[in-house]
Amino acid sequence: MSTKAKENEKSKRGHRYQRNWFRHIGIVLFSGAVCIFSCVATISMAAPENPEIEAMMEEKKAGEQEVLSETDPAPSSGSKNYEALMVKDEKSSIPLIVIDPGHGGEDDGCLGDGVFEKDINLQIALLVKERLEEKGFRVMLPRETDEYLAKEERVELANSYQADAYISIHQNTYEGSDKSVSGIETWYDGSDNTRDNQRLASLIHKETIKSTGANERELWPIADFCVTGKTLMPACLIETGFLSNPEECKRLTDKEYQNKVAEGIAQGVDLYFHPKTMYLTFDDGPSKEYTEQILDVLKEKDVKATFFLIGEYVEKYPQVAKRIADEGHTIGIHCYRHDYDILYESVESYLEDFWKAYDAVLVATGVEAELFRFPGGSVNAYNKDTCADIVKEMTAQGFIYFDWNASLDDTVKNPGPAQILANAAASTLDRKKVVMLAHDRVENTALCLGDLIDQFPEYQIKPLNAKIEPVHFRLPAHPGANSEN
Repeated sequence: MSTKAKENEKSKRGHRYQRNWFRHIGIVLFSGAVCIFSCVATISMAAPENPEIEAMMEEKKAGEQEVLSETDPAPSSGSKNYEALMVKDEKSSIPLIVIDPGHGGEDDGCLGDGVFEKDINLQIALLVKERLEEKGFRVMLPRETDEYLAKEERVELANSYQADAYISIHQNTYEGSDKSVSGIETWYDGSDNTRDNQRLASLIHKETIKSTGANERELWPIADFCVTGKTLMPACLIETGFLSNPEECKRLTDKEYQNKVAEGIAQGVDLYFHPKTMYLTFDDGPSKEYTEQILDVLKEKDVKATFFLIGEYVEKYPQVAKRIADEGHTIGIHCYRHDYDILYESVESYLEDFWKAYDAVLVATGVEAELFRFPGGSVNAYNKDTCADIVKEMTAQGFIYFDWNASLDDTVKNPGPAQILANAAASTLDRKKVVMLAHDRVENTALCLGDLIDQFPEYQIKPLNAKIEPVHFRLPAHPGANSEN
């Protein structure tokens, strides 16, 4: 279904869980109206909140509160006293995670084959709590039993304890005739740039898909739910499956599958707070057009990268090289002229080219480069007889070289943006430390860079520096030996 159609459907979500006779009549009438727009192919109701039930429960709670006020003091908001859990040094660095099982009590949520959403939500939430505590997090559940708690109370609880992340767990339903609709959707407030909602939602979504093998549905940035919009910490809402799909409903009631869902959510949280590291590096620049485009994306994403520059292009486009330095990216030396035959003829020819490039960079940017990268890598078909001697001499002069352990392969067979993204994903191999090779003279690399950065929410992207342990290809034991990455 198109985004526009889903947004229209999302706006109707207040009718999702109406349960008594009069509300049932309303649903029937509403369903008739929906039939008028039957051109919509897929209708997934991402509606975690039911205004009618909440209004009814608030009225009931107000009455109970009035009675209690005439006798004993009223209990604190919610069903749990978290003081024992939360007694801690206020400067504690251990993140507090709110795992919110949606619905509860009179608010059943959606229904599938006799299974209530509220129960599945709670079962999964308790498993997530267990997993996160095993990983060393502090965890709060607004409800741990089958009870009603208004969405405002859940948010107030999380905000009052200054939680570090908020994940709301829900199940989905399809209200059309096709009951085969299945999969995981995740929602976040993409309009709020003060919280890192997108990264949290992306990780929860990505890791839960990976752990369950479930159908991957949309990652929606248009959530306007109370629990995603009024929380002060990064927040998201995950719909872990469709209870309207008999097969998926059966899986969601299975403890083994629930454990897979819980593990994915917990792993997403863990990666949010303990990311792996990626060093994004660009060779062969600066270019006339594409380096500037790449710098624009990096600035928008607040990402610092590393540029291994070619001296002759620095002399042609000194203002671009200067911008790289001014915006806080690391600059290293690639070469002066990308001529393998001359460059690797001898140690002396390499040094001559290197110092010419070094001086060009120094004049244009003021940077005294400490890092360098060999054209073609430290071991390649052109330098098999000289690479070890060049490495020895450059190291003796105090310079540090970096190869790579992942690549966009953006200069191989002119790949399109989609292929570049696939190459990057396939080459990381889930490493904790990735040095990614890219080129800022490739148009498609510039075009897909924003998507590339978003594709790796599990990584914190940093620039290289002289204190980082380098990634090196294995030097041959003797001239002519094969290289290994």
